[in-house]
Amino acid sequence: MGKIDYTNYFWQDDKVRLRSIQPEDWEGDYLSKFDSPARRLLECAIELPPTISSSKKFAEEDADFAGTNGRIMFTVENLEGRSIGGINLNSIDERNGTFSIGIVIDKEHRGKGYGTSAMRILLKYAFLERRLNKFNDYVLEGNEGSAKMMKNLGCVQEGVRRQVVYLNGQYLDFILFGLTKDEFIETIKAERTYE
Repeated sequence: MGKIDYTNYFWQDDKVRLRSIQPEDWEGDYLSKFDSPARRLLECAIELPPTISSSKKFAEEDADFAGTNGRIMFTVENLEGRSIGGINLNSIDERNGTFSIGIVIDKEHRGKGYGTSAMRILLKYAFLERRLNKFNDYVLEGNEGSAKMMKNLGCVQEGVRRQVVYLNGQYLDFILFGLTKDEFIETIKAERTYE
């Protein structure tokens, strides 16, 4: 196969590229499950110890967008082609035009803007290609990194669902965020003004 020219590729920006999950991605999934603080914020629970077989099953079932769990699953990679996390489009309600996104960036790659870049690519797809109108999501209380990312993306804090998760001996809140298609387009226009 010839060399791929990513110059005008939709699924890439200046930091990350999104691609389909492949069966060999099982190892990254497995290793990421040992980051208990991050998994706790993502899953809002302490998971049972990870198994190689469950990670292999996950990667095989979702490879090449074949998953039937209602999510469109992607691997996030840096521009050198190294897997640095995962992202998915989920909770898609075509009738009402709403959706959510789940994301995890591997520990050694957090805080570098990779998550925000991956989110922008998927938001662009959802709003401008899928005709969806409203992104709804939540951040577990104490997840400052994700809350900051939501705000950087232009999301509006819409409320708080109080004491909905029991974790580590205490009840925690969900901080609700939302972003409309029009707000997303305005954010893109504002960013281009500063370039």
